[in-house]
Amino acid sequence: QVQLVESGGGLVQAGGSLRLSCAASGRRFSNTAMGWFRQAPGKEREFVADINRSGGITSYADSVKGRFTISRDNAQNTVYLQMNSLKPEDTAVYFCAAEPSGYRQYRYWGQGTQVTVSS
Repeated sequence: QVQLVESGGGLVQAGGSLRLSCAASGRRFSNTAMGWFRQAPGKEREFVADINRSGGITSYADSVKGRFTISRDNAQNTVYLQMNSLKPEDTAVYFCAAEPSGYRQYRYWGQGTQVTVSS
């Protein structure tokens, strides 16, 4: 079992920044790749970014590439999502996920944190 708790969401103006955190507990955190996803009202959940176990390999959705950065601190059992140059279309509930079960599919999910970007 892995428990995930996201934090850091909030309301920000367009062009602003936020940093999301996802604290993991349970299994050894450094053994699992991690991902961030988001779900906007009325839309399906979509992939945002992921990071491998060591943190050396990352990938991003085209919509956030160059603006968002995923990172992890295995000593702190935490994965981060630094979000810069935020746009209103980034408004969504953001979820972190652990332990891949397929291509961009994960076994464990957090409860989500709301990010709202005003224009």
